[in-house]
Amino acid sequence: ITMSKPRALVSVFDKTDIEKLCKFLDSKGYEVVSTGGTFDKLVAAGIPVTKIDAITGFPEILGGRVKTLHPVVHGGLLAKREESQLAEIATHKIVPIDVVVCNLYPFVQVQ
Repeated sequence: ITMSKPRALVSVFDKTDIEKLCKFLDSKGYEVVSTGGTFDKLVAAGIPVTKIDAITGFPEILGGRVKTLHPVVHGGLLAKREESQLAEIATHKIVPIDVVVCNLYPFVQVQ
């Protein structure tokens, strides 16, 4: 696994200006990885984006509430940028995730 391209995970409920942010990330060389509706919005805007399923090998479930709960995602997030941990995640084909962009849906309004 090469580490030449940083990776950003983008999964947001409020998608206001998300295209601007992801265009910026793309212009800085980030691979943008995204979920569900955020993915669809970025594709519609012509922004290069990888669907989360492509890196996890597992579909979103429970109405989209479970998307990123997967060792490939959490390993990429939690690995320290030191040789031993990078080697460990590489043995599992896990790529580090350098940036996370998220916000949560309004729990009180959704009940």
